Amino acid sequence: AAPPAAPLAAPGAAPGAAPQLELKDGTLDWGLKESFRRYVTGIAGGTIEATDGAAQAEGNGPFTFANGTGTYDPATHNVTTDFDGTVRFTSTAHGFDIKLADVKLVTEGTAGAIEADVTLNGATQDDIELASIDLAGIRPETANGSMVFRDIPAKLTADGAKAFNGMYAEGTELDKATLAVAYSTPSPSPTPTPTPTPTPTPSVTPPTEPPTGEPTPSPTTTASETPPASVDGAIVDGNLDWGVKESFRSYVTGPIANGKVELGDGAKQSGAAYRFPEGTGSFDADARTLSASFGGTVRFLGHEEAGAYVLDLKLGGLRVEVADGKGTLVADVAAKDRETHEVATYEDLSFATLDLPDGELAAVDGVVTLSAVPATLTADGTKAFGGMYPAGTDLDKLTLAVSLDDNANLPDGTGGTDGAPGGTGGTGGTSGGTGGSGSVGGSGTAGGGTVGGSTALAST
Repeated sequence: AAPPAAPLAAPGAAPGAAPQLELKDGTLDWGLKESFRRYVTGIAGGTIEATDGAAQAEGNGPFTFANGTGTYDPATHNVTTDFDGTVRFTSTAHGFDIKLADVKLVTEGTAGAIEADVTLNGATQDDIELASIDLAGIRPETANGSMVFRDIPAKLTADGAKAFNGMYAEGTELDKATLAVAYSTPSPSPTPTPTPTPTPTPSVTPPTEPPTGEPTPSPTTTASETPPASVDGAIVDGNLDWGVKESFRSYVTGPIANGKVELGDGAKQSGAAYRFPEGTGSFDADARTLSASFGGTVRFLGHEEAGAYVLDLKLGGLRVEVADGKGTLVADVAAKDRETHEVATYEDLSFATLDLPDGELAAVDGVVTLSAVPATLTADGTKAFGGMYPAGTDLDKLTLAVSLDDNANLPDGTGGTDGAPGGTGGTGGTSGGTGGSGSVGGSGTAGGGTVGGSTALAST
């Protein structure tokens, strides 16, 4: 068969994208269809041969395709694995000779396919999508750098039905498949001992931005001074709605990481995103500056092994800074390296760059609103994910609304409850908990080179 076309590459991935992970020592246990095997060796009076690295279990059992190798793309969570082995079904009496070779398993999100080169009575078709597979309800078993996905449902595709000369119809249920893979991660980025960005006392100006005139008023400003008319004053309340990254949430709660999302300190689910409440800070319409801090934390947990989570990443202390027409999302981050299990704590990390809309930054009826603002990961922000996503990766858009008046009405959100989309936990603690230092506290996992450092069959 022709070499596989790189289905794992992220569309439009930049040259600096996170490296793919190598998969090795894989096996695929799959019997195609038990009733077909019985038919071949029974009524058809035929034979079944497993060669070239494939083996058949005793008693006309299923097949094992061995020596699986492949790649996993951290940016998309797509996997492809190629296996050794050939299986041949022949019957002179019933006039068929069917051979399967070059078996592959390819996934995209929670869906996927088993592909093979199929030779029917001497005519070969390469890379036939023989069976569709459904990983939505599959939970992996993880141990010592390997993962096992048992009993993956499989159905015959239209092309698969043709390959079998119409013996079975499209959609016919086939034997369930079991995939086992080992993985190796690239060396982590050279940031084993993080040097957190210096944390000025509640500064409202990002340390990476030069001063642009008078600083935003801080609590030390003399209250008796009459501010200029252009200064709109303190933020008294507000909400930030943001989901971090949809594909990352799907990965965490999907069949690979098999994890959950916990919200704490007042953060709640808001639609498909999270709502961070209790906005405080200041706004200056004339200077077009905004500094808005929000309460709440979000914690991503996954890849539970021996009672502890390998993936454990926590974000809090979210703050939006706007100055000189530029926007930045700042966060406190706690992350634990997958290899060393040591906590890396970053305070006031410049997490994302915000693409602000054109026009004046202004209050309407005492409320300043930024809606669906595009956000991209910064170079510093990549530290939170251990290099899983490169700088410039698109994150979820964020929406912000802050009020400058106790009587102003903030826009209604979609409401929400403790927990998170797809999550299995609320705000309570879990094994493998955080309990570290820094304003976020706790330990997280961004995995050396990839969050959780493991292969994933989840949508990202």
